[in-house]
Formats: sequence, C-alpha cells, structure tokens
Amino acid sequence: MTAVELRNIAIVAHVDHGKTTLVDTMLRFAGVFGAREQAVDRIMDSNDQERERGITIFAKQASVRWNHYKINIVDTPGHADFGGEVERGLHIVDGVLLLVDAAEGPLPQTRYVLSKALQKHLPVVVVVNKVDRQDARADEVLTEIEQLFFDLLGEHGNPEHLDFPVISAVAREGRSMQGIGMPGPDDDLTALFEAIVKTIPAPSGDPDAPLQAIVNNLDASDYLGRLGVGRVQNGTLRKGETIALLGAEPAPGVPGGFIKRKLGTLLAVDGLKRVEVDELVAGDLFVIAGFPEIEIGDTLGSVDSPVALERLVVDEPVLSMTFGVSTAPTAGRDGKFLTSRHLRERLEREVLGNVSIKLRETDSPDILEVAGRGELQLAVLIEAMRREGYELQVSRPEVITKIIDGDKHEPYEEVTVDVPDEYVGVVTQAVAPRKGQMTNMYPGDTGRTILSFDCPSRGLLGLRNELLTQTRGTALIHQRHAGFVPWVGDLPHRLGGAMVSDRAGVSTGYALDNLQSRGVFFIDPGEEVYEGMVVGENARSEEMLINVVREKAKNNIRTHSHDDAVKLPPKREMTLEVAIEFIDADELVEITPLNIRVRKRILKEEDRRRTRR
Repeated sequence: MTAVELRNIAIVAHVDHGKTTLVDTMLRFAGVFGAREQAVDRIMDSNDQERERGITIFAKQASVRWNHYKINIVDTPGHADFGGEVERGLHIVDGVLLLVDAAEGPLPQTRYVLSKALQKHLPVVVVVNKVDRQDARADEVLTEIEQLFFDLLGEHGNPEHLDFPVISAVAREGRSMQGIGMPGPDDDLTALFEAIVKTIPAPSGDPDAPLQAIVNNLDASDYLGRLGVGRVQNGTLRKGETIALLGAEPAPGVPGGFIKRKLGTLLAVDGLKRVEVDELVAGDLFVIAGFPEIEIGDTLGSVDSPVALERLVVDEPVLSMTFGVSTAPTAGRDGKFLTSRHLRERLEREVLGNVSIKLRETDSPDILEVAGRGELQLAVLIEAMRREGYELQVSRPEVITKIIDGDKHEPYEEVTVDVPDEYVGVVTQAVAPRKGQMTNMYPGDTGRTILSFDCPSRGLLGLRNELLTQTRGTALIHQRHAGFVPWVGDLPHRLGGAMVSDRAGVSTGYALDNLQSRGVFFIDPGEEVYEGMVVGENARSEEMLINVVREKAKNNIRTHSHDDAVKLPPKREMTLEVAIEFIDADELVEITPLNIRVRKRILKEEDRRRTRR
C-alpha cells in the first residue's frame, strides 16, 4: 500500500453530539460487518463504564476501506476530563472530523478540541449532525462554528483553516450531503467520505527513510502481554527486524542507552480487529508486542541511526485527591487488594497508560496523591479499581494552584448550564456565591435556556449535585478548563453539616424514625455502621453526633399499632460521584467492591475534639 492511499483522521466533538454513532455507521457503510455479523450500537464503546455512562472514555482506533483508500479512524472522548485522550489521538492523525449538534451548536468541549487541532495545524472537516431534529438550526450553528474558527485563529492563526468543507448528516441513519440541508432518503455517507479523502492530506512520511515510530497508547493482551500502539512516522516497520526502543531516559546498563530487540509480533488495525502483518509503511497505525518496557511517548527507531521523536506533551492536571489504604473498621471484608503495595502498583500502572494523570508522594507511605483533569476522570479511575477488587479511601478533590508573578492563582472553568426556563433563577442563585460570573445567556431547545459562566474550579465542587437536586434532574452541565485566575478567597461548600454515628452497630428503623426530622439519611434500617461514619446530612450547618442503632425499649405496656409501622423517606443514594462532591476537608470516602461509605478522617469524637483544640 502506498502512502497516497492512506488517510488518518480523528473524530472530535462535545459529549453526546454523535461521534461514536457516526463511527458505527461509517463501519457499516464500508462493509466492515459481515452479512451474518450482528452489529451492536456504539460498538467502539467497549468498556463497561463507557456503556453504563453513555460516554466515550478511551480513544480507540478502527479502519475502513472505501474505494482504494484505507482510512484509519481515531474515536476520541467528548468530555473535558478526558482531554488527554484527545491530545494523544491528535498526535497520530493528519486531520480531524469536527462533529457539532445541529440544535446545540458549539459547546465548551467543541472549542477545546478544535483549538487543539488548530494548534497542530490539522485540516478540519465540519459535520453538522442531527439535522433531522425538530429544533435543528443548522444555518445558525454554522455561523457559530465560523465565529469559533475566527476566535481561535487569533490564537493559532492560519487563514487556510477557514476554508473547511461542511457536511450535513443524520449519523444514526447513515445519511450525509454536502453543505447545509437535509440529506435525502437515498443519500448515504458518500459525501462524507469524499470530503475526507479530498480535505485530509496523505501522510507525509518517507517509507525509505530510517525508521521512526511514535507510541501514543498502551494496551494489554492475555497472550501477548504489553502492547504499544502508535503511528509509523518515517521508514517501514517490519516483522522480524531488530529495532531500537528509545525511552524518556537512557536504559541503564545498555550500550547506547536504548533497548535493541527483534520485532516478533506486528499488528495492523483492520476494521475493528487487529491482524498480523509483515510490514507497515510510514503513515500507518501499528500495534506491537514484545517490549514490556515500552511507555507512552517512546520512539521505535532504526538500530543503525536511532533518532527519538519529540515526546507527547499534554495539559497539566488541575485537581488532586489522596488515595489511601482503607483504615475503617470494616476494612478487608469485601476486597482482594488491601495493602499499600497493591494500591501503589495499580496507580503506577495507570500512570504508565494515562499521561494526563500524575502521581505524587505524601508524608505517609500508605497515602498517594493523584492529580487529574477533573472529578469525572478521577471517579472513573476509582470505579475501575473498585470493580477490580481494590479497597481504598479517597479525599475531597482539591485544586492545584500556581504562583504567577508572585501571586497565588487557581484554575477556573467555562461552564455551560442548559436548564428549563423556570430554573434560570435557581442556577444563578447557586452559582453566584461560588464566585461565578455569567458571560452569556441565550435560548436553547423549546422551553429551555442555556447559561454560560466563568467560575473557579473550586466553586464547581458539589455544584453538579446541587443543581440536579434543585432542578429535579433536568439540568445539563458542561465545563472546560480555561486557564488560571488570582485566588478568589473562601467559597461555600455544602449547606448542611454531617450527621455522624457515635457508636458501632446495626441501624434500626426506630432510631431513624426519631431522627428523620433532623436531616436526610444515607442509610436504611439494618445497615452496619461504625463510630465516625457519616450517615446523613444535617438540615443545619453544624455537625451532629447521633445514635442510629438505638432500639425501642421492651416493656409490658400495650402500644398502638402505628408505633410499630415506621415510615421512612427513601435514603439518599451515595454514588461515587455524589460522595466525592459531598465530603468536606475532614472527611473521606471509603470504597470497597460492595459498598461506598462516607466517614470522618478521625473516627473517634474525643480525637476529633482534641485535634480541633
């Protein structure tokens, strides 16, 4: 295959604008699925959490063949917290497909992914998706996209980027057309593929030059072990040849500082599968095995003239949490991996495969600080560890500050909130005390309003849960890291104080019934509790010690039947994200494969009182 026949593209968009659905229909249109093969929806979202949450978390590769072209597709996440996956995906492509919802228009993540593409001077094909929606406003959305290009060209200017093709699409049905309009019933994805091969350039690498290939991702196989995934930039990668692995640091004790090894397994992306091949030329994507030392950013080079490529650089994390070994009285009952050694090894493996997460030591050998892009990214990591059988306890997220010109600065976010019209006042009242400033407000779907704010990242901790509660689950909240601002001072956290169990035991309906007027509970009758466990949120701001294991005294006095028929409101479900947003600085979330509990850092009241003094 010659380089002219190759095209490498990344599909980028805001969350839920239809990226993965479009990849599905592109695969079907190109005949990737056999006649007897059952194709499921969102085939690229293969991870359990991706299917449950309905979002893409990890960037993945697929390929399609159309006419005499092979098109390698990188499906990237749309959520801002997984921006590191987007940055890595853009490192191995020659252009991007920018997908925008015909009703919602460009949203915060649209701006982020487009800015990253323009920084790398990648050509763009704009796809206005979901033009069949009743509330579609494709012409207005195209104007907003053009305005977004103008805004970003001021930062990463190249006027050639303004000459982008526009495709209207109904990704779910696999229909597309050039320009703005409604694709007809006989239209397919031909217009989209024509725009791709015309706009996206062929790879520019030289197949005859010395080998240079960049590793931008890691994977694992039960049979092959650790896998390196990336792109051949120059030269030809051949199975059976001896190649050099150039890492970030010279390999200790190895002549020349690089590892030399015969390449035994070489895989190419073909449809959704990986197939063994003998060679891959400059511009194609590869998967190799046999290098257990390989890391993201490493270069595979020629043994005779090894030259390392520039390593991957991604934006720095903005939030950090501490991960520690569980010290609760219930520790060790549910999980398989309980020690600090297990915890450290798992986090070190995560850092190797995810360059947007950083690991730092703390004063305690049992506690590590983990920094990431946002709450959701860290919550996905914790949930993955929980499902693997780890027990741990994590702290409340804290922002990572910087000293700029001698002053303390903190990260801030661009926040977009889409709510029904009647809740606009609720949103502004919730954001104002958190030092959020409204920057825009305009109509959205029928009966809904879209509000934009600039807000310190600290102020957003707990905001999502508060808005979902106050808007009865109707608010849609999107955010994007937008830089640093001077420290804004103290910010409010949660309204109510913690209701803390003062002893261990099993909760009773009698005790909860007597206490239900004091606040909202996180537990039901019959659940095991321990001293220092947070069992509810007080209606007042102060912390309250309560006895939730108290039983009704037994005596021979006849009682009314209603004394025994305890009626309790439903408990507040403490999901992982809700618990992380809820806790205060002196609290932790205890996480096991079977339970998520909130607890005080210091369990005994006497010890907490002594610490406060």
